[in-house]
Order: sequence, then C-alpha cells, then structure tokens
Amino acid sequence: MESAEAVETIQREMTAFARRARASAGRLHPELSLVSYTLLGHLEEHEGCRATDLAAHYALDKSTVSRQVSALERASLIERRRAPHDHRVQVLHLTDAGRRVLAQVTESRRAAFHERLADWPREDLERFADYLARYNARGPSGASDAG
Repeated sequence: MESAEAVETIQREMTAFARRARASAGRLHPELSLVSYTLLGHLEEHEGCRATDLAAHYALDKSTVSRQVSALERASLIERRRAPHDHRVQVLHLTDAGRRVLAQVTESRRAAFHERLADWPREDLERFADYLARYNARGPSGASDAG
C-alpha cells in the first residue's frame, strides 16, 4: 500500500471511529454527548479546571465549551467553585452525580471495547495501543486537524 493511500485509509477509518463513538455516547447516556463525556473525564483526571483551560486543551471554541458546561451544570453533573488562590477564578468540578454518571458510561464503554476486541491476539492489541498512544502524543496540529 502506498503511503498516501495508507494515510487516506487511516483518515477514513478514524472518521468512522469518531462517528461510532459519538453515536454510542448518546446510547450510553442520552444527555451526555461525546464532548460532554470527554470534558467530565478531564475534570475528574485533573480534579477540576477552568472552562478556558478545557477549551485550550481540546482546541475547542470557547462558546462550544460554554454550552457544554451550561448543560452539564443544568444536569447537576458539574459545579463551579471559587479557586482557593484567587476568588475571581471559577473552577469546574464534578459533582457526586457527575462522578457516578462518568463511572457508568466509562464502564459501558470499556465493556464495548472489550467485546469488540475480544478475538484480537494480545500482540495486535499491544501494537494498536502503542500506535494510538503515539498518534495522540503528537497533539493537535492546527485548525484543520480532524482528529
């Protein structure tokens, strides 16, 4: 396979993967989009952060993050707290309900991955994991980055 053809196949398959992930996120928790799930995971991993930090980290428009944050607040999955070092700064944190929903969705997603990859040989799983980690380690490559 030519290099350009391989890159085209990767792009096509990554797009299909993203579409499947977005669709499955809605089935696992109707009010929780893939973006919302990702933001909740980030807040859990970092024990809270500012909305502007989320926008910068995921290269999302601030208005997109603002809408997601508002929806998550309305669903009582996150809350705003004043930063201890600067009371002018609002830090987003998971609520107990947010932690429960995130854990449920994460477990459902993990089970779906296990089922989908159940018949893959260990070596293929390890290679696939290494390739994904290597791809994602590059970070965003600009506004035209689709993945």
